[in-house]
Amino acid sequence: MGKSIGIDLGTTNCCVAVLEGGAVQIVPNKEGGRTTPTVVGFTDKGERLVGQIAKRQAVTNAANTVYAVKRLIGRKFKSREVERMRETSAFEITDSSNGDARVRVQGRNYSPPELSGIVLQRLKAAAEDFLGESVTDAIITVPAYFDDTQRQATKDAGKIAGLKIERIINEPTAAALAYGLGKSNSERIAVYDLGGGTFDISILEMNDGVFEVLSTSGNTFLGGEDFDERIMNWMAEQFLADTGIDLKQDRLALQRLKEVAERAKCDLSTQLETNINLPFIAADATGPKHFNKALTRQQFESLVEDLVEQTVEPCQTALSDAKLQPADVQKVILVGGQTRSPIVARSVEKIFGRKPSAEINPDEVVAMGAAIQGGVLSGDVKDIVLLDVLPLSLGLETRGGLFTKIIERNSTIPLRESRTFTTVVDNQSSVEIHVLQGEREIAKGNRSLGKFELVGIPANPRGVPQIEVSFEVDGNGIVSVSAQDKATGREQQIRITPTSGLSPDEIDKLIREAEEFADSDKTEKELLVMRTKVDSLLRNTRKSFVEFGGLLSEIDQETAEAVFKEAEAAGQAQRLEEINIVMNKLERVAGQLTSAMLNPTPDATTSEV
Repeated sequence: MGKSIGIDLGTTNCCVAVLEGGAVQIVPNKEGGRTTPTVVGFTDKGERLVGQIAKRQAVTNAANTVYAVKRLIGRKFKSREVERMRETSAFEITDSSNGDARVRVQGRNYSPPELSGIVLQRLKAAAEDFLGESVTDAIITVPAYFDDTQRQATKDAGKIAGLKIERIINEPTAAALAYGLGKSNSERIAVYDLGGGTFDISILEMNDGVFEVLSTSGNTFLGGEDFDERIMNWMAEQFLADTGIDLKQDRLALQRLKEVAERAKCDLSTQLETNINLPFIAADATGPKHFNKALTRQQFESLVEDLVEQTVEPCQTALSDAKLQPADVQKVILVGGQTRSPIVARSVEKIFGRKPSAEINPDEVVAMGAAIQGGVLSGDVKDIVLLDVLPLSLGLETRGGLFTKIIERNSTIPLRESRTFTTVVDNQSSVEIHVLQGEREIAKGNRSLGKFELVGIPANPRGVPQIEVSFEVDGNGIVSVSAQDKATGREQQIRITPTSGLSPDEIDKLIREAEEFADSDKTEKELLVMRTKVDSLLRNTRKSFVEFGGLLSEIDQETAEAVFKEAEAAGQAQRLEEINIVMNKLERVAGQLTSAMLNPTPDATTSEV
């Protein structure tokens, strides 16, 4: 393995780092900057512009300049998040044949991985210029709550850029590596990562070079872009009230609004007030119109207060999953440019009961951690062990529509888990393996990752075939599933590569719904379990009735037939009490048959069921 670079592929900005002589160095871009805007521009001459040069020409080439594409990875065009982006984006977001969101520029549709690949190509070239040698290997960071789709898309972007992605590492974990390098003391830390497009919170324990992630939580559609949008909306509303002109209908105006909104947000991190001046932003019959207003920090904080509040619940969830209280965390590390806002620091202090640490650069620390991980993989960095976790449970849909978990959320990765299942009907020749992700007990309440069939199972009575299903999660958090018939050795497998990511609040909702719907899930589970028991008892009792039913009295035979019909209808019953009544009747019929088999003497008496 050659020299490996660490890349923080951010929503708003990217950063590249490399391990040289035991020290981490930030790789400058060709303009000399330590971070590169995640912006791609397309000129009329067919040129591709990346980074600062693309950002500079965005106002004059708004429709052909793309930013924040990381927020589109793994999302459907019709999702609420994509709809929100379409409202404020100067470039066109369009549908695709499989429903995924795409970006349309100059008559061509670009996928998010392709656009990310263009950015990575430029970062790769900068690293090669800096090192004076070819670069093929990279460690890329992703939000901890990125799902399998988004991780796969990130690896695809690396391939497009000509990079071999040695490892995908979670952003908060990378930050912890950079913070803890060279420290031998034991410490429990929380990494609060609020970047341009996503939010993550991870609780880690560091102990003499061992970095163990205890829990993670977050929101894949919450970040600085949303803060910018609030300022943009405020400006548009002010302008509409003053002039009657809606700036949101003008793509060029939208791009100018975004540019000044981002600048104003940054100013208000260090100033109490900033002046926003946009001359000639629009025009009507009376002439050109200008926007010139002051925005105070207090006004800004009132605009974004609810966004900051959305980070509180994931923090509490992460603490709960780690079985910790806020006082058990010795230090809180801030990561991501948006954490520079004073309102964010105040919120973090309120959650954890201590002031957050500002000892590391929030824009560079993630790339630094990725470079350190590269050193670990190459053997240049010794005595560091990284134990990361899976953010959501993985499992299968089993009979009756239940979700059977194979790997619980916050399990340490990489790992492999197996479980043996069987068939549900006689002579079943194939089984469908439906892979799910989530926390609900009912299959339909979780997200489907993929399906495949294991065929060629020898004819046997139900319950005889042994099907071993194995889940494997690699160090990148990417999932593979296989199923093997133990009798024949026949195997089928799938590498989970779904075509879209989780919808807006879907990841957080899966866990919250597991708690909110716990009671209803429990009831539905009991119904499914009882229906299965009735079905099983019905099959066995009917089989015995065919063979030994003649030993019963005529009245008992008629009663048994009636009970069998009731049992068939029990599959549609919605109340547990109804199914229990049928179950009791079936058990009595089964008891009569058993008694008749043991004592075949004709019995003229009848008995009630």
